[in-house]
Amino acid sequence: MNSVFLAGLYRELLLAIRDTADVVTPLLFFVLVGMLFVLGLEPMPELLQAVGPGVIWVAALLSALLGAERLFRADYQSGALELAVLSPEPLSLHVMAKLCGHWLVSALPLLLLSPLLALMMNLPTQALSVLALTLLLGTPVFTILAALGAALTVGLRGGGSLLALVVLPLTIPVLIFGSRSVVQAVNGEEVTGLWALGMLAVLALSLGPPAVAAAVRISLE
Repeated sequence: MNSVFLAGLYRELLLAIRDTADVVTPLLFFVLVGMLFVLGLEPMPELLQAVGPGVIWVAALLSALLGAERLFRADYQSGALELAVLSPEPLSLHVMAKLCGHWLVSALPLLLLSPLLALMMNLPTQALSVLALTLLLGTPVFTILAALGAALTVGLRGGGSLLALVVLPLTIPVLIFGSRSVVQAVNGEEVTGLWALGMLAVLALSLGPPAVAAAVRISLE
């Protein structure tokens, strides 16, 4: 099982290296969204600090959805997705390898750039660690929810808009707890949303891969 997972993870990382556009585009989108708000609200640093946490979280969500439609598309068109379903190994193991690879190449660089974007938005230094921790807990949930939507719409033409309609309502609790935790850190208050984000991350990591695997089977049927 470990060899199957590692082989799938290696394959995803290799494909990401070969097709760097899918990796760079969400990252550039994340940075550009933040810079647009910085340039637009630069004369009002207090307002920029107030809306900064929400802007960063919304930008992270939209960046996660930006490349989600292509998550299973290439494997579906090449037949590799059907082979994964027919293989003796659990499909959830293949899905978990794909999700880990996708998170490493798309969400991890975004997480590393988030403190720089936070400083541009005039957020205090004591909030940077909370921002990084909340994104570390929240981005896996975004990845799994985006993969669930991508699996359900992989065989549909123009599935990108439908994917957004399916996924966006499910991300509201993560956005609320994540942005609220950063706002509390900015104001010097006690951060109370980390436990909820942790619970959501545990639920997503435990139930997400089997749910995405079931969605893949439904789409192929």
